[in-house]
Amino acid sequence: MNKRRRITGVVTSNRMMKTVVVEIGRTFRHPLYQKVVHSQKRVKVHDTLGCQEGDLVQIVESQPLSHEKRWVVEAILKHKEEVEIELKDEGGEA
Repeated sequence: MNKRRRITGVVTSNRMMKTVVVEIGRTFRHPLYQKVVHSQKRVKVHDTLGCQEGDLVQIVESQPLSHEKRWVVEAILKHKEEVEIELKDEGGEA
């Protein structure tokens, strides 16, 4: 295993050729006020696996591939249908 950062996120757009937009969500506690803060960041990612919108993917940092692309899709963790089914199951139990 190498030292490259690996992050999971959700694909929000796949309209470009070999590029997808992945939204990365992060939750942390503010250092001074101790309030829980939610932040989201959208990054452009090189895609050779054929991701679709709504897929949960793992991305890994790489050398710069273009002006904005510094990440590559490493694996598709869950497809959109699987994520929707899990959300419906969780909503039904509550």
